[in-house]
Amino acid sequence: MSKTRYALAGAGHRAQMYVGAILGDHRDRAELVAIVEPNPVRAEHYARQVSDAGSPAPRLAAPEELEAVIREEEVDRVIICSRDDLHAELIVRSLDAGADVVVEKPLTIDAPSAARIEEAVARTGRSVVLTFNYRYSPRNSALRQVIQDGTIGQVTSVDFSWVLDTNHGADYFRRWHREKKNSGGLLVHKASHHFDLVNWWIRSQPSRVYASGGLRFYGAENARARGLGERPARGTHDDGDLFELDLRTDTRLKALYLDAEQHDGYVRDLDVFSEGITIEDNLALVVDYASGATLSYSLNAHSPWEGYRVAVNGTLGRAELEVVERGAVLAGEGLHPSIDPSLAGSDATTSLRPEGERLLVQKHWEAAYEVPIESGAGGHGGGDALLLSDVFRGPGDDPLARPADWSDGLRSIAVGIAGNRSLETGQPVSISDLGIALLQETPGDAR
Repeated sequence: MSKTRYALAGAGHRAQMYVGAILGDHRDRAELVAIVEPNPVRAEHYARQVSDAGSPAPRLAAPEELEAVIREEEVDRVIICSRDDLHAELIVRSLDAGADVVVEKPLTIDAPSAARIEEAVARTGRSVVLTFNYRYSPRNSALRQVIQDGTIGQVTSVDFSWVLDTNHGADYFRRWHREKKNSGGLLVHKASHHFDLVNWWIRSQPSRVYASGGLRFYGAENARARGLGERPARGTHDDGDLFELDLRTDTRLKALYLDAEQHDGYVRDLDVFSEGITIEDNLALVVDYASGATLSYSLNAHSPWEGYRVAVNGTLGRAELEVVERGAVLAGEGLHPSIDPSLAGSDATTSLRPEGERLLVQKHWEAAYEVPIESGAGGHGGGDALLLSDVFRGPGDDPLARPADWSDGLRSIAVGIAGNRSLETGQPVSISDLGIALLQETPGDAR
């Protein structure tokens, strides 16, 4: 069997998952033949991994060479891991050049670029796969199964609260995500994951969004209001500031960013309380669905713990999923702390909030019961491995319909795009008014 030939467009931190898969579990099906990346240090970082694994060195190219790379290297698929606002251009150019696409969420950040993707798919007939790995997480799949089985009846409403802690959440305010023109804000960049989950769980399409929120914790104005004093534009690593990121202590981040910033000026460790942040850190939405259900959603990006709570109300009962991904952010853990599972429930993670997950179902007139969640090894409870298998080997017959394409990507970002418009106008926004053909429809079952 001949291998599928891949090009990687965007060689930042997230690209590691795909490069590792191509060089590891899926090397019998895939080969990385090109890396399209403007920063030579980042491109060479991954090129060395390919060579060290005994595979032919990939071609390194600038973004303006994408079409030539696809043609001359006979690329079958382009994996896009670039900055969010660059997704649409790279998707459209790849499709027009004759390659299929695998793209990280979000699909894109605004309605005009989403419409261009829709037109390109129609024009070329090529494939665009969205890598929504949260769908594959066993806990989220278990909730989908409960709803799909009709256990709680017809869904009437969803209450969904997601908290990002002062480790993970803060990081969005250090890097390019902090400018809405780059990321669409957390409603698009981060919450597109969450909106996709709801769309997929209840199998319906959003129809109207009302949003409220603002920048209430991070940023220079909030720092001044709380009397934090003058702060440097980026970390000085001298005073033990718990909000600082020291890139020197993380081997991969140092290689990808600190050692590379001389080539493009991108600073990865900006102070979270500095000027120039244009995204929100507290958000709340009410979303109406074509099925008649309503979503109440909130996002906080400066919580002392990280995780989420979902309650799905139905005509026959209620399902509740609670997930604690990190029970506490402790001093000195670094950007990517590794919690020893044996410490869950100890003072190291706070005994009152141990890491874990629980899915409860309670039907009317009955006692609640717990639904088992069978997790596997690896990221997201084994979900990342399942996703990568679908990406590189092709999806099988999945009764939960976890594989996602560009249309799922459109429906997920539609909530965030409409939410951003609602934040600007103070008014509810209809999804059908975004000017995207697919979203003019209101099917009762969106897969």
